[in-house]
Amino acid sequence: MSSLQAAKQVVLDFCDAFDNAPLAQLTETLKAHTHDDYRWRGLHPFHEMESAEEVCTTFWHPLRTAFTRLQRRPDVFFAGENIIHSETSDKQTPDIWVCQMGHFMGLFDHPWLSIPSTHRMCFIRYVEFHRVIDGRIAESALFIDLIGVMRQAGQNPLPPQTGSSFVYPGPKSHDGLLLNEHPQEQGVATIELINRMINDLSAANEHAIKTNDNKVPPSVLASSWHEDMIWYGPEGIGATYTIERYQHQHQYPFRYNLAGKTFNGHVARFAEGNYGCFFGWPNLTNTATGGFLGMTGSSTPADMRVVDVYRRDGDKLAENWVIIDLPHWLAMQGLDVLERMRQLLGLEEFS
Repeated sequence: MSSLQAAKQVVLDFCDAFDNAPLAQLTETLKAHTHDDYRWRGLHPFHEMESAEEVCTTFWHPLRTAFTRLQRRPDVFFAGENIIHSETSDKQTPDIWVCQMGHFMGLFDHPWLSIPSTHRMCFIRYVEFHRVIDGRIAESALFIDLIGVMRQAGQNPLPPQTGSSFVYPGPKSHDGLLLNEHPQEQGVATIELINRMINDLSAANEHAIKTNDNKVPPSVLASSWHEDMIWYGPEGIGATYTIERYQHQHQYPFRYNLAGKTFNGHVARFAEGNYGCFFGWPNLTNTATGGFLGMTGSSTPADMRVVDVYRRDGDKLAENWVIIDLPHWLAMQGLDVLERMRQLLGLEEFS
């Protein structure tokens, strides 16, 4: 069995055991599949944790209590060797990560983070990363679309978004679960295309700084994206279809209404078959000048933790699923959407 297949099996075994474990055995089950120095990253308001006990007590137990019969519904699953080694990795040892993307689905029967329960089905978008070392999980990062959960519960913390909001589907090709081994050259082609796309955008950013012109010719995107590309953005931005609508509904609001953009790098970037991904902690730092998300401007630089999952179709990228920790980005500027929701619901005093 290859190292990628072995890592995927570790994660599959973990998901099967953990998802079916009773609440009282969550911590014991997580410990059985992770290293003693396990590290976990989660979005606002969870951030970083360094023990299985803390992760289960703070995140998993409340989630599993709030959502009855919670089930994991993955649409994409693959592994790859990280092309960006973490500082703690042994450079002589492959840095293997596994990515899983889809929805958690359950009956929203009890409040979660004070978000009111609906007693109806709720879909929680997620992308989860696991770094596997010696048959166990060394670290995880779990990105969820928190604002998407709020919206399903009738809480809308942001103005109308530029894109569309719906339960996002998996890949159009219906081949996102890479349970079997795939030729190495396929993953190489995918990561090279993702890197080229990143370089094209970096060049466009440099051009914008020099010329004070944020316009990007569609041909720049067309060099790495299909014309009928689909971009599935986070709640608050929404999804777009085709290069032209992507530029109008996301790229230009992002470029024109955010200043001082600084790229901080990625924790992991890898690919297998036609699928690739990356995430940063944070990826970007920027300052809102006004207009982005329909919000006013701020003079405070704020961090964006971003995850991207891509599907390659031939020599172009066809689909891109994105989650941004917008609640964290907003909280750094003084707006905690959960705190404001609690105030509006009368659960917390204004101060």
